[in-house]
Amino acid sequence: MQQYLEFASHHPLLFSALGLVFVLFIANEVHGSFKGGKRLSIPDAIRLINDREPIIVDVRPAPDFKRSHLLNAINIPLTKFDSRASEIGKDKSRPVLLYDMMGGGAGEAAEKLKKLGHTEAYPLRGGFNGWLGASMPVTAK
Repeated sequence: MQQYLEFASHHPLLFSALGLVFVLFIANEVHGSFKGGKRLSIPDAIRLINDREPIIVDVRPAPDFKRSHLLNAINIPLTKFDSRASEIGKDKSRPVLLYDMMGGGAGEAAEKLKKLGHTEAYPLRGGFNGWLGASMPVTAK
């Protein structure tokens, strides 16, 4: 503990930056819980995919989607989401799993779907990067 205090006294800018990063991380998590509702962890998303066959929506730009994406995903970029949300389907009780690169924009898309009457729209916590980090399968087809 003494070393931490010594470090903080010798490097106040670095210590302040660490504190700021920590506060921003907490703020991002709190903001995410309000935007788009419940975020699914990777294991919860896998359970949803295996048990309930959700519609999987990739809200990243089309070039990113073409490079690789989750199996059976459709691409509706966040920038075109309002005009293309009807492509998700008419069955508004079917769950929808949404993801982007890191998890931020998917919450916004989930909120929009809920306003359109979809009862279950879940952003993927960590987004596509989290999926890759968990060594889960992707495809380029």
